[in-house]
Amino acid sequence: MTGRCRSIAVLLHLSLKIMTVQTRATVERHPFRTHDRRLESIAERVLDRERLSFDDGVILYQSSDLLAVGWLANWVREQMHGNVAYFNVNRHINPTNVCVAACRLCAFGRKKGSDGSYTMALEQAWETAASGYTEAVTEFHIVGGLHPDLPFEYFLDLVAGLKERFPLVHIKAFTMVEVAFLAKRAKLSITETLVKMKAAGVDSLPGGGAEIFADRVRHIICDHKIDGKEWLETARIAHGLGLRSNATMLYGHIENDEDRVDHLLQLRALQDETGGFQTFIPLAFHPENTALGHLTTTTGMTDIRQIAVGRLLLDNFAHIKAYWQMMTPKIAQISLRFGGDDIDGTVVEEKIYHDAGATTPQGLQRRGLMRLITEAGREPVERDTLYRSVTRTEDTFTVAV
Repeated sequence: MTGRCRSIAVLLHLSLKIMTVQTRATVERHPFRTHDRRLESIAERVLDRERLSFDDGVILYQSSDLLAVGWLANWVREQMHGNVAYFNVNRHINPTNVCVAACRLCAFGRKKGSDGSYTMALEQAWETAASGYTEAVTEFHIVGGLHPDLPFEYFLDLVAGLKERFPLVHIKAFTMVEVAFLAKRAKLSITETLVKMKAAGVDSLPGGGAEIFADRVRHIICDHKIDGKEWLETARIAHGLGLRSNATMLYGHIENDEDRVDHLLQLRALQDETGGFQTFIPLAFHPENTALGHLTTTTGMTDIRQIAVGRLLLDNFAHIKAYWQMMTPKIAQISLRFGGDDIDGTVVEEKIYHDAGATTPQGLQRRGLMRLITEAGREPVERDTLYRSVTRTEDTFTVAV
């Protein structure tokens, strides 16, 4: 039995225990139990809906009582969403993997002209979008490399062409890193760049490129990207223009618990200010085929703890996503009992994490996602990017506005 399989077996056992505890909690006055005394005061504040501190976050990461941490996260999750778990029908499009950066964490990017590098012509990108339209997708998720030659107009034309061909599909495109890079190449401000993107048809932004905000870590894993402050400032400007976004954190490489807590609290502070983040998505690092290939992959225990801690610290985020492509469908299922309320979507084709050794399927069909949620004891609800419910018949859909 592999390490990840053992983790899954243990987590299944924990998940069954946590559901039993939750059943008892409906009749017990004080349902929370833990062998870690440090969690007792944290539990009191969580149940009183008080905000947790930096030191609380470190304790949550270091506590040996993962079941108790998960119980608290699940309590918060059910206070916010009841028994509902969300998914969407989406299609990933990566227009190019050519990238001027040489991030040690990345297996996707290629230098211009190197083996395996590619750049889609606009017609090819539009055809790729159409090839994933069989289930009437509600979202195109577009991210790619930092290409040294593609003009800003290429990306504006890409989005405008998608909007013309698929006017009902929400376009979630370009990370904060891509926005800053394109602004620099086009000699525009971040605001001017985002205004042009929005006019072309960008409806919201994904949350990638955040990695870890701590400078010590960022200098090692992605020193060619914008720094944490620039990422946050780009998000701040986007939110001010009415463009909502997601937020991510890459974990399981060289960061420590304090780095993770710092990252989460910086996201929380910006959310207090703008309210523009929709979802927090923890991303497990996949070291295969990267310059950090000597590192080991995360365990299932680490993955669900990250979901739980995110739910407890990010009290102003509506949603915590257990991204099945990164975690595996099985861990994503269990995470729905440890604070997660969303497992992402159909995807159709995912390149970035599969280039780094991910062994999950390239995509799942709608019925497969619903089965994952139902078998976790949750009620599946299809959503659009803005978390409005979707009603569909065959290959058409209606969004509740």
